[in-house]
Amino acid sequence: MQDNLKTAYDRDGYVIVRKAIDVDLVAEAQQHVHWLLEHNPGVRPEQLHAHLAWNDPFWIRLVSDDRLLDVAQQFVGPDIALFATHYICKPPRTGQAVLWHQDGSYWPLDPMEVVTLWLAVSDSTPENGCMRVIPSTHHLTLEAVQQRTDVDSVLGSAMSDAHVDESKAVDVILKAGDASIHHPNLIHGSEANSSDQWRMGLTIRYVPTTTRMLKPEMAAPFLLRGKAVPGINTYRPRPRYQPGVHMPFAGCEAWK
Repeated sequence: MQDNLKTAYDRDGYVIVRKAIDVDLVAEAQQHVHWLLEHNPGVRPEQLHAHLAWNDPFWIRLVSDDRLLDVAQQFVGPDIALFATHYICKPPRTGQAVLWHQDGSYWPLDPMEVVTLWLAVSDSTPENGCMRVIPSTHHLTLEAVQQRTDVDSVLGSAMSDAHVDESKAVDVILKAGDASIHHPNLIHGSEANSSDQWRMGLTIRYVPTTTRMLKPEMAAPFLLRGKAVPGINTYRPRPRYQPGVHMPFAGCEAWK
């Protein structure tokens, strides 16, 4: 695992980790996306939100993978909680755009000590709508977002164009199993999927256990590593694997 991630992150507001997880776990994550869509008819693939993780042992197994936690620890320290997680999966040709925004503008956290790990579940390219970032904008303050109905988009909102210099945008091109890490103030977004390929990604929002989740009913509060801080958050119990209820996965027996 790279040990200089924080240096690049502090400079640019984001950093890439290649081969964050292995091909077998990637394959299970791809299977998981299709399993979720099958079991949640009517939900768009871009909208597989945190509440679906509450009783999903594979989902919690994935976000608590030691390789991912080792990355997160470089940014939030040894006591790590999950704040939220969300599959944003853009189907071929119809996958929606994500308009320019800063994550922290949406989040009820105190303090805003959080890092997003964006896990590529499939290859993520300019053609299928990879994430785009504007480097070093994490030094800016958080700006309010506005409702946007003129564009078919994942969030239905965006920050003002006055704060965005799109000429400086960089494509974050990832292979399946790679991950990018970005700051809550970083301006980022993504185009619609104009290709014949899926773009599957999983956002994982890690916080130190000293960060208070002000609306836990909207989050996925799980203690993933280290110790909780008394009086800060109440964490959900680890979901137990039930055959016929949950997607089978390697090691699921240990989650019974």
